[in-house]
Amino acid sequence: MAIHDSHPKIEGNFDLDKSVIEALPVPGTRVISAHIYGMSVWARPARIVCQLPNGEIVNYFLKVTTGESDRVMSEGQYESDKAIHAVSPAFAPKTFAWGKYQAQGPPHYFLLAEFREIGQQPPEPTRLASRLAEFHKNSVSPTGKFGFHTTTCHGKITQITDCWEDLWEKLYHKQLTHMFELDIKKHGTWSEFEFLSQLVLDKCIPRLLRPLQMEGRTIRPCLVHGNIWDENTATDIETGEPFVFDGSAFYGHNEYELGNWRSPRHRLSSKTYIRSYKRHFPASEPEEDWDSRNLLYSLRFNVGAGVLIPGSNYRELVFEDLKELCRRICPEDLAAFQSSSKESGRYPDKDQGEEEEEEEEEEE
Repeated sequence: MAIHDSHPKIEGNFDLDKSVIEALPVPGTRVISAHIYGMSVWARPARIVCQLPNGEIVNYFLKVTTGESDRVMSEGQYESDKAIHAVSPAFAPKTFAWGKYQAQGPPHYFLLAEFREIGQQPPEPTRLASRLAEFHKNSVSPTGKFGFHTTTCHGKITQITDCWEDLWEKLYHKQLTHMFELDIKKHGTWSEFEFLSQLVLDKCIPRLLRPLQMEGRTIRPCLVHGNIWDENTATDIETGEPFVFDGSAFYGHNEYELGNWRSPRHRLSSKTYIRSYKRHFPASEPEEDWDSRNLLYSLRFNVGAGVLIPGSNYRELVFEDLKELCRRICPEDLAAFQSSSKESGRYPDKDQGEEEEEEEEEEE
């Protein structure tokens, strides 16, 4: 239970800073209570119950993070959810404000938004896919280019979004390069991983993304949420409609959105979600490259997950995906590297290792 300056007593188990109360959208609003609501990986969420001057009772959603580095994350989410709501009001809560706590101590940043009661997570596949495809189709880049007007984040790590590019290939190259750099900074050097990463940047991205915008083919920059997974999409209990939140938005290729659904760590990885989406928004041409593009897009999410989640094996999983992508796109380069590495003893033949294990088992 918290008392804030001259404000009346506020019930609940979540202390509100004066900056949050001052950010409420209707002047003269009285805060009745503030309670912890749900769970968040990077923040403390709350439900604020208020009474407007006309007597109406309304709820607001509050999300508070700690740390000076969270300023970019809070602003980026505010701008992301604001942009998504502007395209499709039913598909994302309206955001009202973001800011910094006035209280002394470690810096706290907050996001204030419309409250929606969370139901099924993730939503039913057909309905979610339909709304997501509709949102992508209805979005329009303000510049006609790929990018965004500010920096947004994947979790707590920044993305390269604060720029505008005519070519999707160029923007994605910048974004994936940035993620690989964060991986090295977090985990240290790994020569084989770095070589394959560079192969993907130099060979796979041009081969898979350049054809999207050549020989008469075009793709339109679509606003993407940027990080849809099980815990930031839900069914609105009041309306029964799916919605998303915690945006990491920018204008990109709509198929990028589905890269995060390739990982088996998500319930959204069920093929039903992707099949449903493609019924509403067919694959871009060349259609035969769709799965390889999806594998390429998944790298950004999985490298980011490896940076964010201590002790995870995502880096090793990404390494296998890098090899698979290079097998598909530049097999001769991969074979030459593997041959050279085996000769130096740095890159043992996996099949040979498996054979040796089998021989040992037979001997036992």
